[in-house]
Parts: sequence; structure tokens; C-alpha cells
Amino acid sequence: MKIKTLFLLPLLLSLAISAKSQPNCNAFLYMGDTVKFDACEKAMEISGHHQFSREFQTILDESIAIDPTFDYAFVEKSVAYLKSGDFVTWKALMDKAVSLDAASNLGYRGWCRYQFFRDYQGAIEDLERLKNLLKYDIGNSQNGDYHLQIVRGICYSALGNHQKAIAIIEEQLAKEDHYIGKFDYLHLGVIYLNMGEFEKALKAFENQSNVNDLAENHYYMALAYQSLKNHAQYVSALEKSVNMYKQGLIMRDPYTHPHHKVYLSEIEKELLQARG
Repeated sequence: MKIKTLFLLPLLLSLAISAKSQPNCNAFLYMGDTVKFDACEKAMEISGHHQFSREFQTILDESIAIDPTFDYAFVEKSVAYLKSGDFVTWKALMDKAVSLDAASNLGYRGWCRYQFFRDYQGAIEDLERLKNLLKYDIGNSQNGDYHLQIVRGICYSALGNHQKAIAIIEEQLAKEDHYIGKFDYLHLGVIYLNMGEFEKALKAFENQSNVNDLAENHYYMALAYQSLKNHAQYVSALEKSVNMYKQGLIMRDPYTHPHHKVYLSEIEKELLQARG
């Protein structure tokens, strides 16, 4: 099994929310676009200013005034609104950014629709539009935890289309250049579990254990053992899940409730019932 793991990226990446890396303003100058160069130079003045500050937003407004087609400024403006819960303003800004440069911004908007809004259909639409636009890999989620194809698969599963979800995720996992994310096999296992494919679910959970062992993984593993009438393994997996949870070996996201996340109270309740 490949041990290339995406979650070894720097911690700062996992805490980032902004969609676009800092542009190279000189590239615009090289292409002869002095207006976009000036807008870019102005936007770079946000460095050192807090995203919620008036200065931060004013600088980006000035950048947009110089060049209303500079999508980077719209995306950067949107971040504070996303973080503060003003999703209407965030979407208006992101929709504008997508209209200006769909290839650069659809992945981020699709990821946010999944992560923050659980808008599974909207996320699928953005990611599939991006897939059709690009001749190369569509990339990873902004927090670095997922390849966007894995996200697309999870969204199909959330809408009840488990077969399509598995096909998408298995295809992505089989690629030689795929870096395994923090939770790839856990999600695959849960989808198999939901389909009643318990042996395949267990195989996925075993793979997850080899890559990034988690309390949630053993909780779902326990449910698979329960369905297979293996009571001893069912109890053992729950006990391990509780122990791992207390050690902090759990699914985490600094902003939202991760998909397929389980809490200690749920695991302990299941264990109490298992012990009967």
C-alpha cells in the first residue's frame, strides 16, 4: 500500500482558509498588464493587517477599483465573511471570483460548499465543472486534508449514491500519484458499511489504521464486526476506540464538524450496549 500521506503538510496549511496563494505581481508586468500589476501591488498591502480590520478590506476595495477583473482581491475579501458567518456576502464575492476565473476558484468554492454548508449538490456541480475545465489534476481541499475527487465522492455518498461514491474514491486511491489524505480510507469504509459490504468496510478500516489510526475508525470497525456477528471483536474495537479517543487520536477540523465524526459519548453508549 502506498504510504504517501497528504496530511504531513505543514500545520499552517491545515489552518488556512484563503483560497489563493499570493500572486506574483511581476508576472502581470511581464505579460504587459500594467493595470493588473497595479491592482496586485495594492492588494499585497494587506500583509500584516488582520482579515477583519477595516484596513484589510479597504486595501482590497482599492485593488478592485484599480482592476475590477482581479479575482484575487474578491477571494481575499470573502474570507473574513466566511469566518464571521456572513455567508451571503461570502457567496456573492466568491461567485464574482468564479465568474472572473473559474479554473482558479471553482475548487475553493466547491470545497467550502461541502465543508461549511453541506451543500453536497452544489459542491459536486463546482467540482465537476472544474474537472471538465482542466486537463490536469483538480487538486486538493484548501485545508490539505483531501483530494477534491475524494470530496466529490463523499458528496455523492451523502446524497445516497454510494456506488458512484465508491467508484470515484477507489479510482482516485488507485492513482500512483495520489497522496493519501488523513481520512480517505475511513470515509471509504463508512460508505461500504452503509452499503452492507462489511468485509470491504473492514479492509478499508485496516488501511486507515495503517495510515492514520483514529478512534472513529475503530468505532466504525466495531459496527462492521457487529453486523458480521463477531461480538468479541465488536466489543474489543469499541474499547480501543474509547481509549484512543481519550488519547486525543480523533478526527479534527478547526472550523467545522468533520464528515463521519463520532463523539466519545456515542462510543461509550455503544460500548455500554455491547457489554449488555
